[in-house]
Amino acid sequence: MNIHLSDKEFRHLLDMVYIGNWILNSIRGNDRFEDYDHVQSKLFAQCLKNGMYSLFEIKNGNVVPSVAFENGGIHEAIIDYEDTVFFEILAEELARRDMGFQPVTSDNYSELNQRIDDYMTEFQLNGVENISLDK
Repeated sequence: MNIHLSDKEFRHLLDMVYIGNWILNSIRGNDRFEDYDHVQSKLFAQCLKNGMYSLFEIKNGNVVPSVAFENGGIHEAIIDYEDTVFFEILAEELARRDMGFQPVTSDNYSELNQRIDDYMTEFQLNGVENISLDK
């Protein structure tokens, strides 16, 4: 298979592959999906052919993203995604809890969405500052 990409497109592809592999493997410890590591390694090996030497390094005979790549802002994008997903899931779970975890129907859909929106507004204004647990 041949795919023709500009340097900019190839760099974006590296970002997407890294992010995808991070999501799949970052929490798995030694039980990684090695097939995804392999694909990532193959793509980062192409950096050598494209003169993008600062984006990869070789560890234990494997081509991996370099420390410079990892420190170049990619984790900020991952953190932004994780924060958004965290607050969206939390808002929905709290809204569903407030409604007694009843099944979502056409009758309560608007109420659920309003509650989610209210929680999202609170989180946007205050983060988790006003969340407390009763003991």
